[in-house]
Amino acid sequence: MVDRNKLGELVAQLRMSIPQEIHRAEEMLSRKDDIMSSAVAEAHQTRQHLEQDFRTRLSDHELGRKAEETLRDAEMRSQRIINQAEQEAENRRNQADAYALRTLRDLERELNAASGSIRKGIDMLAGATLAASANPPVPSPQDFAPEDLRERTEYR
Repeated sequence: MVDRNKLGELVAQLRMSIPQEIHRAEEMLSRKDDIMSSAVAEAHQTRQHLEQDFRTRLSDHELGRKAEETLRDAEMRSQRIINQAEQEAENRRNQADAYALRTLRDLERELNAASGSIRKGIDMLAGATLAASANPPVPSPQDFAPEDLRERTEYR
């Protein structure tokens, strides 16, 4: 027989764990996006700063060459930062996907277990119903007598 209390507890646990797990996954994705946005903004800011610096130093040829070199270095550094941010974002996306997959698989196992318990309860009730319908009670002659006659024969 299905333990209704245990089934109710399982359902309550499932209802509580699903939103929490989804919230955690959303937080991970949000943090990943913040990190990537920050890195890209920092790279753009660095590039703009260095371009401005380059323009300022361009008046003198020697300073112009140094500024070009600095700009190239800044562009390479900014590209490394962007690449690193993209790689980190991809890693975090993969981690979030793996976490969500594990959570969903765990949830599936719990639901399958609950479904199995429900199936057993249904099968038990269906079996009891079939057994009861296969052996119906045998009516007595009094069952077919009019109501007033039944009352008289019961007191005799």
